[in-house]
Amino acid sequence: MVKTYNIAVLKGDGIGPEVTEAAINVLQTAQDVSGLKLNFLYGEAGYHCIAEYGTNLPTQTITLLKQTHACLKGPMTTPEEPGAPVSVAVQIRTMFNLYANIRPCRSYPNVEALKPNIDLIVVRENTQGLYSGIEYEIAPGTGIALRIITKEASTRVAETAFKLAQKRRKHLTYVHKGNILRITDGIFKNAVKDTAAKYPDVTVDDMHIDAATMHLIKKPETYDVIVTTNLFGDILSDEAAQVTGSLGLAAGANIGDNYGMFEPVHGSAPKYTGMNRVNPTATINAAAMMLNYLGETNAAAKIENAVTAVLKEAKVRTADLGGTATTTEMTNAIIAKIKTL
Repeated sequence: MVKTYNIAVLKGDGIGPEVTEAAINVLQTAQDVSGLKLNFLYGEAGYHCIAEYGTNLPTQTITLLKQTHACLKGPMTTPEEPGAPVSVAVQIRTMFNLYANIRPCRSYPNVEALKPNIDLIVVRENTQGLYSGIEYEIAPGTGIALRIITKEASTRVAETAFKLAQKRRKHLTYVHKGNILRITDGIFKNAVKDTAAKYPDVTVDDMHIDAATMHLIKKPETYDVIVTTNLFGDILSDEAAQVTGSLGLAAGANIGDNYGMFEPVHGSAPKYTGMNRVNPTATINAAAMMLNYLGETNAAAKIENAVTAVLKEAKVRTADLGGTATTTEMTNAIIAKIKTL
């Protein structure tokens, strides 16, 4: 019996429609060779929606999301003006309690990286910290932002990270600034330590955020799974993506107990809109992560192996990888590889 999944697709802003369509084309090929069925349900979301709907996540899109098993989200522009809607990603994370942001970063063949043997995952708490977005201007020119950390949320993300580490090289590093943020990061640290007792086979390291950012450049190959709070995780995951070669390859998963949202790490890059020149691989990798989340590991592996094969051949390379290939050419090369695997 063919398994069927409803997938919400939010194309986003800027280059979002291009890279998202590239990923959809790859997914359609993967489903054809893997015996599964994906129903794509398209919804409106992003900065371009604000003028028409007064929000970047319209009500009808929220209704659509609730009818699906997972969401493939393109990059979106987030307004920076005070009082503007918060990012679509934050809204969806909050709505579905997607408490763990998972960002794998590894070296690829023929892609310039600081080291050839990097293979790590940043697990970022996704619902609290400074990204709660709770800010006040208490007097002209004086603002306060609340950094909310709870034991419950810290334990949930620690559990996710330890489970990943147990399946990998059994090494976890938790990152914080507990020498300065003694109460909030103290809660996070204690939650990780308590969780560690359930995973005695996992080696645990403790590192301050400033040291972690330095060591991620100096010796990135020594990391396996990194778990940290929201803001620190955002910074470390982007740094790790660049250390391994290009944001054009980096994808992220937002996981909760009952839903998952998957997206490229990079932004909407509006200056490249419609130019057919950006690298679609990050969004394609996000699609593969989505298939893994759905339990379709064989289909996910076909995409992952196809991406690696195309990069290893180094015949088709987009501008960020030092080549001249278009978005379409990169996509087609990956699709061709899937059909041969």
